[in-house]
Amino acid sequence: MTVGSNVKQCLATLKNIEARLSKLSIESSDEAARQLFHEQVLVMEEIKQDVKKRVMELEREEEEYKGF
Repeated sequence: MTVGSNVKQCLATLKNIEARLSKLSIESSDEAARQLFHEQVLVMEEIKQDVKKRVMELEREEEEYKGF
């Protein structure tokens, strides 16, 4: 795998984790747990944005990474 495809795979994994945390937040009956899961969803969103920026940088720097 290339660096670009590894970073994009990482982004896909982050999206999956974010979706699972969101689901746990919605389904939890414990208010404290619900709040904790929601806060972690927000953290994951920030991390996702950073990784998306890196993907864009890689695509700009190396044409071969586009479209993976």
